[in-house]
Amino acid sequence: MKIVIPGGTGQVGHILARHFHRQGHAVTVLSRIPHAAPWRVVAWDGLTLGPWINELDGCEVCINLAGRSVNCRYTPANRRAIFESRVRSTQVLNQAIAALANPPAVWLNASTATIYRHALDRPMDEVTGEFGGDEPGAPDTWNFSIQVAKAWEQEFFSTTIPGTRKIALRSAMTLSPDRGGVFDVFLGLVRHGLGGTTLPGNQYVSWIHEADFIRAVEFLIEREYIAGAVNLASPHPLPNRNFMRILRQEWGTSIGLPVAGWMLEIGTLFLRTESELILKSRQVIPGRLLDAGFEFLYPDWPDASRELVMRWRARSSM
Repeated sequence: MKIVIPGGTGQVGHILARHFHRQGHAVTVLSRIPHAAPWRVVAWDGLTLGPWINELDGCEVCINLAGRSVNCRYTPANRRAIFESRVRSTQVLNQAIAALANPPAVWLNASTATIYRHALDRPMDEVTGEFGGDEPGAPDTWNFSIQVAKAWEQEFFSTTIPGTRKIALRSAMTLSPDRGGVFDVFLGLVRHGLGGTTLPGNQYVSWIHEADFIRAVEFLIEREYIAGAVNLASPHPLPNRNFMRILRQEWGTSIGLPVAGWMLEIGTLFLRTESELILKSRQVIPGRLLDAGFEFLYPDWPDASRELVMRWRARSSM
């Protein structure tokens, strides 16, 4: 297959590009900063039409992952960049693909599991899940993220393109042993004795192992009857206190200093990120994947964390 990945230079994009390239598919990444890679890389700005359109004409699959990282402080400038990099890139792709003589058969567009409300009471699937944004007392940063997610999906589905099936990927944290990824950050806390419960500790962590993320993307590409929004997450989210305890066990340490909310706010200020990434309870389950018969290799966190720790150690020793 010919697969085009706009914005495929981040952690998730690299995971997918690397996998599909190894499988022998023709992979093209659209990037704002052209760079050397084992696969084809073509320049685009994510805002305007240009020669990059030719890469999409006749391709089978488009996987749009464009968007400024949310791992930053939500300053006015960063908020604008986070919003526009997602919504405007999706808008220009709608314009481009709608004009093609041979549009891709399927277009998977990144979305986020954070579109659902802070949920301590029950899981959120695609049918019964409740969007956030209106909860009384929710921090402004949480509401901003939800507004971005809603606008992102609204722009994606605003244009019907004959011959192109659209799927919004409401992804939880995708965990891989790659340096600089989310798992690397969590494990770094554990390795330095800081991987204790992030208080209050009852907030749920939704996650997905990279192997299951890749397999879910392939599953969705192959099943022509699936369209619309799909949750990409393990079927078993778990409270933060359990998530961190299991990760400490797999690393082989019992030491993990608990982190109070006020400590986290100070720490994230210095790290130039937002506490929402840890404090918001994401209790997301993959209802549509399970209903379609998808089987997870790593449905449970103990097995997933054990495998990730093992590979992280192996890569670090090389």
